[in-house]
Amino acid sequence: MERLTQSEEEAMQVLWQLNGGFIKEVLENLHEPKPPYTTLASTVKNLERKGYVQGQKYGNSYRYVPMVRAEDYRKEFMRSFVGSYFRNSYKEVVSFFAKEQEISAEELKEIIQMIEKEKGE
Repeated sequence: MERLTQSEEEAMQVLWQLNGGFIKEVLENLHEPKPPYTTLASTVKNLERKGYVQGQKYGNSYRYVPMVRAEDYRKEFMRSFVGSYFRNSYKEVVSFFAKEQEISAEELKEIIQMIEKEKGE
């Protein structure tokens, strides 16, 4: 799965949220500052080239439908992120956030409970 640029990812977030849409709909749902229509159209064309969306022709325009699920992208992104920055160690990820005080002891307990619950099922 090819990595997305920030603008591609923002467009995909909207397309996942809408379960597909026309360029105009994507533009309406993007946060400010919004890119020019033509820039967004190029971004979506890149997404199509990368296999993330498929264009379906409706009259003179195209409606773009996600071909990659948000969950699949998120998993791949996290695997790549953890591999690149934390030597494939999820323990190092949690340790990093604990040291930076981005995760509380209570949240860590909840994570442990989730893991134990998954093992028990």
